[in-house]
Amino acid sequence: MQTLKVELANRSYPIYIGRSLISNADLILPHLKRKHVAIVTNTTVAPLYLETLSNALQSAGVKVIPIILPDGEAYKNSETLNLIYDALLQNRCERSTTLIALGGGVIGDLTGYAAATYLRGVPFIQIPTTLLSQVDSSVGGKTGINHPLGKNMIGAFYQPQLVLADIDTLQTLPAREFSAGMAEVIKYGLIRDAEFFDWLEVHIEQLMALDEQAITEAIYRSCKNKADVVARDEHETGERALLNLGHTFGHAIENAMGYGVWLHGEAVGAGTMMAADLSQRMGWLTDTEVVRIRQLLTAAKLPLDAPKLGAEKYLNLMQLDKKVADGKIRLVLQQAIGKSVITSDYDAEKLKETLSLSSM
Repeated sequence: MQTLKVELANRSYPIYIGRSLISNADLILPHLKRKHVAIVTNTTVAPLYLETLSNALQSAGVKVIPIILPDGEAYKNSETLNLIYDALLQNRCERSTTLIALGGGVIGDLTGYAAATYLRGVPFIQIPTTLLSQVDSSVGGKTGINHPLGKNMIGAFYQPQLVLADIDTLQTLPAREFSAGMAEVIKYGLIRDAEFFDWLEVHIEQLMALDEQAITEAIYRSCKNKADVVARDEHETGERALLNLGHTFGHAIENAMGYGVWLHGEAVGAGTMMAADLSQRMGWLTDTEVVRIRQLLTAAKLPLDAPKLGAEKYLNLMQLDKKVADGKIRLVLQQAIGKSVITSDYDAEKLKETLSLSSM
């Protein structure tokens, strides 16, 4: 088992990465205020892992309330959030009740936001079961729901007590979901860790073949990068926004196509290529670097062809991004592999050229 720590003074917490962690109640018990938990999961994950987790906790004397939600990005909304509140209220859950998010990014975001707002704040634990949630959404305390007009526009920064990444869950993950998670893994190499990008190029075949050692290393290095950034900028006032490489473009794709049609990581993959294209047009990325980015995303089996929505529609949707400041869309662009920048100082015409392409 690998262990990391997100350093946030008295709100610091560990990240455990390894095998058979869901059945290890000893990792969870020290983080419970009392032996009473509500496990929030979905209809896909529950048949696979809910019984294992529940049995481990109940064997340790913990009372477990299961809350099973419908699966999919389309359900990351206020109606589904209310299902969590209903269950918590019906079971008279108190401030000492811990919520456990057992699932991917949607479950983690929903559960975290419920924890941040129920009784004005109850503890929660992240047990992410997808690659994307293990390397990104479970770490750092971003919680929230989607609004019909924009993705993740309603939420809160609220840190978990613990992140428990059991790599065994990746064995039951559909190949498409695994590829979606790889978009976030590759992101860390692009924004701040050129050595990691080099490592990914060498080990991409092992990763796609679910090699245990390679996957553990990729998750560890991804989480280490994110933990370092979060420790310096918890509330995204500066450096943390770099973690949104490809996301402004990607969120526009998700919104336009309908939440859940494109997986989040798929949209981020296409958005990352759009950011690379604009960075190249700005004279920041070389042709060779763009080719390397394209080849790695392709090897991860991510879609690179963004839907042809037209520049005007893209711009309208991108105006809903959380990074917009003074009406100006701020983008995360590449100055080199391993070096990125948050900027509104780009050529608007070059942006329209990127947005006008049907493929890159």
